[in-house]
Amino acid sequence: MDHNLAPASLVAVAVVALAAPILVGLVPRLPVPQVVLLLVGGILIGPQVLGLSSPEDVQVLADVGLGFVFLLAGYEIDLRWFGQDAGRRAVVAWFVSLALALAVTGVLAGTGLVDAFVPVALALTTTALGTLLPILRDRGLLTGRLGRYLLAAGGAGELFPVLAIAVFLGTQSRFAALLSLAAVAVLGVLLGLARRVVRDGGRLSTVVRLGQHETAQITLRATMLLLVVLVALADRFHLDAVLGAFLAGVVLRHWAGGAAPALESKLDAVGYGFFVPIFFVYSGMALDLRSIAGTPLRMLLFFALMVAVRGLPALAVYRGVLSLRQRTQTVLITATSLPLLVALTEIGRRSGTMLPENAAALVGAGVLTVLVLPTLAVVLDRPAVDAVRTAGPSRPGGRSR
Repeated sequence: MDHNLAPASLVAVAVVALAAPILVGLVPRLPVPQVVLLLVGGILIGPQVLGLSSPEDVQVLADVGLGFVFLLAGYEIDLRWFGQDAGRRAVVAWFVSLALALAVTGVLAGTGLVDAFVPVALALTTTALGTLLPILRDRGLLTGRLGRYLLAAGGAGELFPVLAIAVFLGTQSRFAALLSLAAVAVLGVLLGLARRVVRDGGRLSTVVRLGQHETAQITLRATMLLLVVLVALADRFHLDAVLGAFLAGVVLRHWAGGAAPALESKLDAVGYGFFVPIFFVYSGMALDLRSIAGTPLRMLLFFALMVAVRGLPALAVYRGVLSLRQRTQTVLITATSLPLLVALTEIGRRSGTMLPENAAALVGAGVLTVLVLPTLAVVLDRPAVDAVRTAGPSRPGGRSR
């Protein structure tokens, strides 16, 4: 990474990051999620509108923020779900989406509209769980039966595409991609052994236990070290680092054990309090508005395909366990995507296999899903949200387990 932080640009980004939740708080019935305001704020202060900030000025922090997005998404996933009904249905739904995506992109490739067959097909199967977490948690959609199925569906829509992208589309060789997966697996084993050593007692156990809070914050610093090392593996935006951050989050959830509530509250404070908002503002600044405006029909086509290919299978897969309203919400939530689309288009641009207009249209469609679909899901859940507010406040940042 060869970018330097520009204080003036960082001030503009910090203003947007603070203004977004304040606006949501001042207008409680505003149907627009905070993430949308961060993206729009990034567009406004970016080089294509007001020119107050540039993506390059904050890219280092944005890369860490992207890592946090996937780390927190991985931390939210409980692998035991995939042995339960919610996980099994999520896996079935994703593979149905994959089959539909391959069929659709095959037709598009035959017409010459799509050049990069595999990246576009995988793009249609993704779910932006990391992007959705702040929205779902703020609106109380992670509680109860619906929350369990949404988390499992979102986990499948992020885990399987990330694995497929790392193996088949990574910037390194397929062997290197598989090696990186093995390295993360080894990391999980080492963390498991470290946890056993710490729990067995001794001086190290005492140091870690007493240093979890106040000024030492050992567990949080260890997590930050892990995340920064993963980000440092990439010269810039690098998919393998994203994969590592996601899987590291899964490993950390298991490793934390009884300390999980304390650690996750600290990760929320550092991630959602600073790095994650910077990433979303950065994403807004980095949007190529001219290319998106030049291919509006492609953008709308990809948007419709995301809803149809990734979302609509939920209507059948979750029949009998979720009501029609909840299945419709699942359609809207699972079809929402963005970070992986950015990664896919970056890979396509580097390799020269993706048409520039398709890259821009995919990112534009992803932004449109974030702007529209979660808002519709929240509107459908409005009676439930009002009931929660009437009952009283819940734990900030609470997760459904």
